[in-house]
Amino acid sequence: MAHSEHHHHSHSEISNTSAPSYFDVMEAAVQELLIEKGLIKPGEIRRQIEVLDSRTPALGAKVVARAWIDPEFRQRLLENGRAACEELDISFYDDTQLVVLENTPRVHNLVVCTLCSCYPRPVLGLPPDWYKLKPYRARAVYEPRAVLAEFGTHVPDDVEVRVSDSTAMVRYLVLPMRPESTEHLNEEQLAALVTRDSMIGVVPALNSDGGV
Repeated sequence: MAHSEHHHHSHSEISNTSAPSYFDVMEAAVQELLIEKGLIKPGEIRRQIEVLDSRTPALGAKVVARAWIDPEFRQRLLENGRAACEELDISFYDDTQLVVLENTPRVHNLVVCTLCSCYPRPVLGLPPDWYKLKPYRARAVYEPRAVLAEFGTHVPDDVEVRVSDSTAMVRYLVLPMRPESTEHLNEEQLAALVTRDSMIGVVPALNSDGGV
């Protein structure tokens, strides 16, 4: 049923009735202090949240698909990930650098942040919960093949697994290998084969039929 502004159904008030958590209180206190000190304006935090909410893995998929069909763009992407993304009007709202790691038949890349949850948010949005968990952050370093196997990715012994540890200033994005038998697909169709997890390196890109 269409939702008209003229309807008269009763609605519950949309509000959060639970008590604020410790972090909610701390966030509000810090925000008020920054505004009081004149370091930020009241609307800046809201605008920044809106920018963060606008970022999704679809942006990264767009980058990967372009790299698959445009060798010159791919080269620029590998040389300077941030600058190449900006060619596609993907802005970076911070000072982080983006390093793009290319998977090949001989090398498989895996991204982690052993310290916390540093992540290429401008092109992927928020990180998945598992990326932030300590077991992933630790095991991805000392037993990456076992971690990959748990995601269903079995890397042959003759393929080198490289683990890249993100920092506050340097973030990594995996350029997965283009699936076979996708020569007939256009850029948009190719982007649909690129998942968030494939750009972290835990799985390959999807096949042309949508499978792995």
